Amino acid sequence: MRIAIAGAGLAGLSCAKYLADAGHTPILMESRDVLGGKVAAWKDEDGDWYETGLHIFFGAYPNMLQLFKELNIEDRLQWKSHSMIFNQPEEPGTYSRFDFPDLPAPINGVAAILGNNDMLSWPEKISFGIGLVPAMLRGQGYVEECDKYSWTEWLKLHNIPERVNDEVFIAMSKALNFIDPDEISSTVLLTALNRFLQEKNGSQMAFLDGAPPERLCDPIVEHVQSLGGEVHLDSPLREIKLNPDGSVAAFHIGGVKGKESFDLVADAYVSALPVDPFKLLIPEPWQQMDVFRKLDGLRGVPVINIHLWFDRKLTDIDHLLFSRSPLLSVYADMSIACKEYEDPDRSMLELVFAPAKDWIGRSDEDIIEATMGELKKLFPMHFGTDNPAKLRKSKVVKTPLSVYKTTPGCQQLRPDQTTPIKNFFLAGDYTMQRYLASMEGAVLSGKLCAEAVDRKRDQLSSSSSVSEPVSA
Repeated sequence: MRIAIAGAGLAGLSCAKYLADAGHTPILMESRDVLGGKVAAWKDEDGDWYETGLHIFFGAYPNMLQLFKELNIEDRLQWKSHSMIFNQPEEPGTYSRFDFPDLPAPINGVAAILGNNDMLSWPEKISFGIGLVPAMLRGQGYVEECDKYSWTEWLKLHNIPERVNDEVFIAMSKALNFIDPDEISSTVLLTALNRFLQEKNGSQMAFLDGAPPERLCDPIVEHVQSLGGEVHLDSPLREIKLNPDGSVAAFHIGGVKGKESFDLVADAYVSALPVDPFKLLIPEPWQQMDVFRKLDGLRGVPVINIHLWFDRKLTDIDHLLFSRSPLLSVYADMSIACKEYEDPDRSMLELVFAPAKDWIGRSDEDIIEATMGELKKLFPMHFGTDNPAKLRKSKVVKTPLSVYKTTPGCQQLRPDQTTPIKNFFLAGDYTMQRYLASMEGAVLSGKLCAEAVDRKRDQLSSSSSVSEPVSA
């Protein structure tokens, strides 16, 4: 079958890959001139890359790791020591580590927590451990039930001291969904903790060895094309055209950069767009259907990613760092952590500015100034001295609507990959899968969508070719 897919982020690429593997012909259409969606990246005039986000691959990402294996690109993941490293605001320039020993789960996780005496007291560790017992024993069912609580509410419900939030989970909430514990659904944190505690290498982190469009997305495209599929950039979905029975008749693809618009006709159709742009394209006859109406409650969260190039090395730590800053989330020195960005003499810090809702409309200059103010606390030895580090250049990347905001109650709003429309399917991290708003969630959603399409192969009509170009 021919399957039209709108959106070449990780969900759309994954869907195309697994449809091609199943013997189908995916036709993947991307509105922008770059692959990757939320993992897109670009080169500046100096040839330096800048990205939409600081993308971390976890050991608890089975579908992502399987994808790397199937593409034979596992060597592109640069695994770091099995640790979680936090800045200590009360002692600027110092760090607190959770080091996971080479022991089975959950022993290694328990040992990492017990071995850190900088951030949590023994009574706090014990009360938090007791609070996690239901999640570990009752599994995903319990985790899903807790979607009615924010993480802060869940901690209070289990009489876990507020300082546990302040010391650890403000940083983790901002890292997982760019929002604070008062807003984030407890399902998100419990899902992550379950994976981290139940899988030996679940919390171990890796960086990609270069820019995601080249090092991850291109191999997927090459695989899809080798099996007869197609991938087209600068090809935005403008309209979902319907048949009289409400099924999809065609994807109307807009003409950009001198191209003519056209109707793309296929046997099945997939939206792998983020939830916000997809909502704008839902045809009027579908809008009162429960599955599409519920999407009104899902909305992307704003994200700001910052790149700072300095005239010297600021750190020698080859890892992700949790800043514990009121303005920043996680950061890394990409000149150390990423092979393609390597520079033995000068740092390039990539930092996530979160929560970003009060800053997304501010100027790049304001954001850089605020970030530099935080860096003076993180690296006091390099600022405020007679010879301070100099910022050579900077780049701010704003995404006003990124991954869906995982607030309490969102689980019941998330759609399945199948829809009431017989030939229309959904992919995207906002669709129902256990890894929520993450790269793993996007890849899994694409895989589940491909499986859903393949299961319906006998019910779907025979394929047709792309029509002749028509006026917009």
